[in-house]
Amino acid sequence: MRNFTFCSPTDFTFGIDAHLQVGEKVAAYGAKNVLVHYGGRSATASGLIAQVTGALKAAGLKVLELGGVQPNPRDTLVNEGISLCRYHDVDFVLAVGGGSAIDSAKAIAMGTVYKGDFWDFYTGKAEPETALPVGVVLTIPAAGSEGSPGSVITKEEGSYKRACNSDRIRPKLAFCNPVLTYTLPPYQTACGAADIMAHVLERYCTPTEGVSLSDRLCEAV
Repeated sequence: MRNFTFCSPTDFTFGIDAHLQVGEKVAAYGAKNVLVHYGGRSATASGLIAQVTGALKAAGLKVLELGGVQPNPRDTLVNEGISLCRYHDVDFVLAVGGGSAIDSAKAIAMGTVYKGDFWDFYTGKAEPETALPVGVVLTIPAAGSEGSPGSVITKEEGSYKRACNSDRIRPKLAFCNPVLTYTLPPYQTACGAADIMAHVLERYCTPTEGVSLSDRLCEAV
């Protein structure tokens, strides 16, 4: 057994149509101007972005959209998001998608309130002292970023891929509707299942003594 400290302040809303509660919950958090940050065609073609923005507007919130997140999210789009947030006085960043959209949203949230280059947080030059609150409408299983303090961004110049970890960017709200994962390609669904099993096995195949309870939980999964 090992001693540990665990804190998960993320408010998870799970179930059918969970994402439709996004307006009332983001509004209750005190937000006024929301940046909705997402990837590409599937989020818009499926009608999800329209549902999310509709719920936000129905709650009296102003909405700004920024799509185009790629796998291994790029610093160039993060910088674009930071500029938009500053110009429009955005006070809440909502990611719609999987890990890449969430990581990019976290970077935007940090960079908006920072006077320097947000990349400083990914090189260890600076530590984030504050950030805009981040929320997530999750569309993929096994992302993990919807409740974690981590973000990974790729700097296009030089192709540097770096991580930043800070509780300042742990999402405040996460909306998990399993139905939103139904339209994923079979390969992407399989990748999620493989990722889940890899993390379970990492915890199970350990020489740490006295962890029979967590071993039984791993076996159940």
